[in-house]
Amino acid sequence: MVTPARSADAAAVIAFSAATGDIRLTEQQALFLLQEAPLLTLGAAATAMRDRLHPEREVTFIVDRNVNYTNVCVSRCRFCAFYRDPGDPDAYVLPANELYAKVEETIALQGTAILLQGGMHPDLQLEWYEGMLRELKARYTIHVHGFGPPEIWHLSKLSGLTSREVLTRLRDAGLDSLPGGGAEILVDRVRDYVSPEKATSDQWLGVMRDAHALDISTTATMMFGGLETPQERIEHLRRVREVQDEAVAAGHVGFRAFIPWSFQPGNTELAHDEAAATGEPLTAATGWEYLRMLAVSRLYLDRVDNIQASWVTQGSKIGQVALAFGANDMGSTMIEENVVASAGVRFMLAREELVRLVADAGFTPVQRDTLYREIRRF
Repeated sequence: MVTPARSADAAAVIAFSAATGDIRLTEQQALFLLQEAPLLTLGAAATAMRDRLHPEREVTFIVDRNVNYTNVCVSRCRFCAFYRDPGDPDAYVLPANELYAKVEETIALQGTAILLQGGMHPDLQLEWYEGMLRELKARYTIHVHGFGPPEIWHLSKLSGLTSREVLTRLRDAGLDSLPGGGAEILVDRVRDYVSPEKATSDQWLGVMRDAHALDISTTATMMFGGLETPQERIEHLRRVREVQDEAVAAGHVGFRAFIPWSFQPGNTELAHDEAAATGEPLTAATGWEYLRMLAVSRLYLDRVDNIQASWVTQGSKIGQVALAFGANDMGSTMIEENVVASAGVRFMLAREELVRLVADAGFTPVQRDTLYREIRRF
């Protein structure tokens, strides 16, 4: 019989062996750590790995803005409170003058990028996106981090082109990097229920493989705390690591960062349906669950340089604590954020407050750009 003490000892050996690079975690070991390891053991091991990969004791962040160019989306994901159907009274496509005003305000706030994402609009063709990008680049010196894999896959369907051809055309029009949005859980059992009209796991990963082959910088995300099992969370990590291994072997950067964040059930169809089916409300992942997932992500994704804290869903204090669980990046100051806010969660941080949180945690705050190049240190 395995006693709790022996289980804790085994978890410590596995976690710190991964942290020092002596072993590479298997899926079974990662699942064991996620389910059984003491929380503080996970934090200490993830910190050791973070310090090995980033010995400079710096924590980075970016000043940028989320710009949602449309809320019209045919995917109708059950977990999303932001989307609208075509023809809804509050459906919109952002007018060009409003887009330019948002970019100008971002630049005035010393921002270096915009995160350009929207719904899968049935009527916006690839040429519309190319025109938007070309006009942005003609007007402003700004990095465009835009269009996650589901949007690329959607444009591929609309245009009849391959995802690589779509990415090439968008890159040539001014797209600088690709965010990891729309990953949710990369297991089709989950996706078939929560987002049945969106790209499958293979399609999401295929877009990222194409982006890496074109040397387009990307990130990867995971939305957890919905209906997935612990095993499926690890399967998600396994598939991300597999694609990153391929990219590194081919001499590409691949995923610059991994961002796990917790599902926010407020105002969502998924929460409503689950409450109706079970009689119990679907609640957001706790800070305890988030920190466990974050630490295991750091230990398992050994070839992804940066792990980002999700203070947008967990709040600033858990975001700060995340720096003791493997995170080395605080993400964005979020000049604007609409998708998570639609679910009733609205955390905002001014740059000065984010700098204070990082400094109080014992790190040097460093403002970066999207490609993790230093802009300013504090």
